[in-house]
Amino acid sequence: MKGVITGILLVSAMLFAPVKTYSAGAVKMVHVQSIYSDDKGLGLKHPEGVACNNNSLVIVADSENGRLLKYTYEDRSLKTGAEIKVPQLSYPLVVRLNSRSEIYVLDGKGRRIVRLSPDGQFLGYLEPAGLPSPTTFITRSFDIDKDDNIYILDIFSKRVIVLTPEGAFRRAVQLPERFGFFSDVAVDFRGNILLIDSIEAMVYAAANNDAVFSPLTESLKNYMRFPASLTTDNRGRIYLVDRNGSRIMVVGQDGSFLGQLSERGWKEGLLIYPSQISINDKGEVCIADTDNNRVQIFTLVK
Repeated sequence: MKGVITGILLVSAMLFAPVKTYSAGAVKMVHVQSIYSDDKGLGLKHPEGVACNNNSLVIVADSENGRLLKYTYEDRSLKTGAEIKVPQLSYPLVVRLNSRSEIYVLDGKGRRIVRLSPDGQFLGYLEPAGLPSPTTFITRSFDIDKDDNIYILDIFSKRVIVLTPEGAFRRAVQLPERFGFFSDVAVDFRGNILLIDSIEAMVYAAANNDAVFSPLTESLKNYMRFPASLTTDNRGRIYLVDRNGSRIMVVGQDGSFLGQLSERGWKEGLLIYPSQISINDKGEVCIADTDNNRVQIFTLVK
């Protein structure tokens, strides 16, 4: 009982904390609250991933505790924090949700994508069917679009593999000949595939009919130290998680730099070595604030 009360107090403290607003040009982000523990008061430990959808679902990859946590977030109210723990998932990293609220998670140890039902039941591993040669692949990250197509960043064969919702091979897009290291993949509302080169601090893009990725931005090293994750909002703006710089950078659809959101620190709204970012169509932003051992929730101000 003591643990439950502790968890509630931690969340409640965030609800009544002073509101902090962060601006990157026309993009503004307001801190709402933070998640520090599950429904029993056990604290998060190095959370690497988070996903939120339009159905008020928030899934946290509590990585070093080897589990997921399931919350509902609606009208700025956060509920539960139930544990999801399956033997097939030992170190959850990247988390995605499809349109049916099924949970897809990249296991950092096995490098396999685990499929779970909305209530956390193991459904199987994602096994691509009909993959052309080379059939060997290593998943660095992945994304799911609005039609539930799946995009796997394959760092072994230097490509992004596109699968149908059932896991059948659809096409592959080759990585450019020269690059530093691609860390993450995202798909915008138009179906454009985006990649972040962490070493060169560049965003690459491929449209529906492109066979290879092309640069969308010039190098953004003047603004970022090591961007390791990215996502987009429903206007096509690109949000880059600068892991080593402990901040969020925003880029326009045309590759123009729009500005910075948040900065390094331990106070609410600030970040230390953040990992994954997720934005739903309601403008709710969830960030895995990894080295602060929390997940922070923001709202985009339109």
